Amino acid sequence: MGRTGVLLLNLGGPDRIEDVRPFLFNLFSDPEIIRLPFPWLQRPLAWLISTLRFRKSQGNYLQIGGGSPLRRITNEQAQALEEHLTRQGLDVSTYVGMRYWHPFTEEAIAQVKRDNIQKLVVLPLYPQFSISTSGSSFRLLESLWQQDQQLQSIEYTLIPSWYSAPGYVQAMADLLRQEVDQFADPNDVTVFFSAHGVPLSYVEEAGDPYQAEIEACTGLIMKALNRPNPHVLAYQSRVGPVEWLQPYTKDTILELAEQGVKNLVVVPISFISEHIETLQEIDMEYRELAEEAGIENFRRVPALNTHAGFIDSLGSLVQEALVKPNCRFDQVIRPDKKMKMYPQEQWEWGLTSAAERWNGRLAMIGFIALMVELISGQGPLHFVGLL
Repeated sequence: MGRTGVLLLNLGGPDRIEDVRPFLFNLFSDPEIIRLPFPWLQRPLAWLISTLRFRKSQGNYLQIGGGSPLRRITNEQAQALEEHLTRQGLDVSTYVGMRYWHPFTEEAIAQVKRDNIQKLVVLPLYPQFSISTSGSSFRLLESLWQQDQQLQSIEYTLIPSWYSAPGYVQAMADLLRQEVDQFADPNDVTVFFSAHGVPLSYVEEAGDPYQAEIEACTGLIMKALNRPNPHVLAYQSRVGPVEWLQPYTKDTILELAEQGVKNLVVVPISFISEHIETLQEIDMEYRELAEEAGIENFRRVPALNTHAGFIDSLGSLVQEALVKPNCRFDQVIRPDKKMKMYPQEQWEWGLTSAAERWNGRLAMIGFIALMVELISGQGPLHFVGLL
């Protein structure tokens, strides 16, 4: 079969406080994160957003030690997976490719080429597929493959999503059970699944399967838990004025408090590694919100990290991928054109849904430009005397 590699894909995060601004710039430069009608607007807008947000983001990262642990944890996951596969009798090398920070996906692919890998399994560390996560990385990889003859000689296969993998579901249920059992009355605990949100238009207009896979995954975990606990699902980490998947985590916490819920355990369902969204957003912001609202006991299920059952599940996914027919880029990101990668829309005139979306996005750009002018004290409105 030749030399075999496994490429683990992840978002990436700033290692140090000074990395936050360039990391944000890379993030918002991706058209799958913010979709604009004109490609030439992407980098200027990314510069504006990163300039406006990086101080606040730096403050958040300082609260968790000054940087993201995501690179370290992902490397540990890669090492644990390689050791697991070795015990299964497979000679496999693992690689880590981050989308927005080091080691970038391009760096990982360069190492794959140097190691003369002949068969490659591409495994995103996102259980549920989204255009903005796995889809963005697949789009980048497809571009690299099209431009490089050496890569075209590598036999590759993708694992698009794995939210229903039995080992993953069981590992999540085990960690959840451990937290629920810490309460005085385990059956009186509300299970709160908090997933990273995406803009609503990704689901309704672009055909992103993310919401459906999150909801299905929630059901599978509760079935594996096999407890009578009530559970809810909400979405966190909203950015910008456009509508995202609802309900929002913040709003749902307040609603549960109003309903008299006193015991809450939060499950970060779309996160398999500890990072800013778990360590700061959930553990600090949402915990404070919940306690102020009257929720007395707030616990959070830890991320899987290198949980043995989780690593075993990843190993099973890789072994299955090596023996089944290859899954190609175009089979995932453009299946029958039902799911639309960027650019997904054309201009439409009149009171159409597309026009409404673009009006909202252009309004967002205008708002950001206004904020920059107010902060800097310079710009066209100051020039004409309106400010």
